[in-house]
This record gives sequence, structure tokens and C-alpha cells, in this order.
Amino acid sequence: MDYQHGKHHVFLLNYHIIWCPKRRKKVLVGAVETRLKQIIGEVVKELGIEVLALEVMPDHLYLFVSSRPELSLPHLVKAIKGRSSHDLRLEFPELQKMPSLWTHSYFVSTAGNVSAETIKRYIEEQKTRE
Repeated sequence: MDYQHGKHHVFLLNYHIIWCPKRRKKVLVGAVETRLKQIIGEVVKELGIEVLALEVMPDHLYLFVSSRPELSLPHLVKAIKGRSSHDLRLEFPELQKMPSLWTHSYFVSTAGNVSAETIKRYIEEQKTRE
């Protein structure tokens, strides 16, 4: 994972995101899984971010992305969940039986090249460096 460069900033923003279908239904299989991966690929390309890893399980998915600082995490998740729900429900009529494809919630964790403990120690040691 390399640092990325913007016009006036250097950054490394990696998010580990997990979410599941409504009522944890096992609908993310076969052609739905394949199409979901394609849709996620399209959305992240449009947003200018990179998928580092993606795994779709029957009742949830794991997404690891490298993002930009000007793109908020809620916007990213909403874009992917919104487009995928819309497109999948149009293409797979069996998904229309569900009140909605995705739950409103999701899990997110950040990841980078250094641990939280390393950053904490670095900040705490700043005054002793002078």
C-alpha cells in the first residue's frame, strides 16, 4: 500500500467495509454475485477509488478500498449500495420480493501502513524530540 499524492496533500485511506442484505438473506449467489462485483467495479471506477479486495458471501460482503480524502465514507457506501440495489433489483426480479436489498447499516474499519499504537507513540514523543 503506497501513499497517494493529491495536488496539496499526501494520503493513505484504506477502508474495510462490510454490509449484508436485508434480514441477512442468502441472495448474493450465482449470477447475482457476479453482477454485484461488476456493479461495484463500475461505481468505484466512477468515484476514482481502487478496490484492494472484494469477497461476496451468500449473506454479506467484504470490501477493502483505497479512497481519497475528498470522498466521504458515507457517500462511498451510499453510492455502491444505492446503485447495486437499483440495478440488481431491476435485473433479478426475485430480489423485488424483499422490502429493500440492503440493510441501512454497515461496518467500517480503517487500515494503513502503521498501527494505531505506532501513531499514538509518535504523537506522544513529539515534545521529547525538541
